[in-house]
Amino acid sequence: MQDLVQAWADLLARYSTDPDAAEVGDRLLASWSEPHRRYHSIGHLRDILGHVEELAGYADDVDAVRLAAWFHDSVYAGRPDDEEMSARRAEEDLSRLGLARPLIAEVARLVRLTVGHNPAPGDHNGEVLSDADLAALAVPRDRYVQNTAAIRAEYAHIPDEAFRKGRQQVLVSLLEGSGVFRTDYARREWEATARDNLRAEFATLAD
Repeated sequence: MQDLVQAWADLLARYSTDPDAAEVGDRLLASWSEPHRRYHSIGHLRDILGHVEELAGYADDVDAVRLAAWFHDSVYAGRPDDEEMSARRAEEDLSRLGLARPLIAEVARLVRLTVGHNPAPGDHNGEVLSDADLAALAVPRDRYVQNTAAIRAEYAHIPDEAFRKGRQQVLVSLLEGSGVFRTDYARREWEATARDNLRAEFATLAD
């Protein structure tokens, strides 16, 4: 994880000289490494950070997006308030490190946006974070199946029928909208594969 330790240090060094920044990063990595995580793990963090870099040119403040990526699933228990708790964690941790209030507010707003992945038109930071987070929908089919199984394992506390219905609602909302992705790059490179994966999964849930 040394690559992530260094990425966090480089990012925070632009905004804080507080020596506790390293400890905050260590705690974040510990959260992302929790044993109950099957999909929302260190691998997902590394993936989303990589996708943010792919889409960096579309953001108005790419560092705000990078920080939001670090925090967006930092609290993850398979509960409806995970995103809200993650946003509050960002507010608390970044405030203690002395980051500017407007930046903290933007990071928290972006984290909360991941509840629905539906940024408003012109919300460039939101579009980049949403697309980076949803890029996992456009992986090869075998990996997509592995990811959905891992997500199901994270929700083992939810009965099968309730999970199936909830998952169907998520898939329908993605398939019936104007598009899964918002940036031109993601629409061009990822949209078709993502929609194929979503339709294939929906067919298995409809059986």
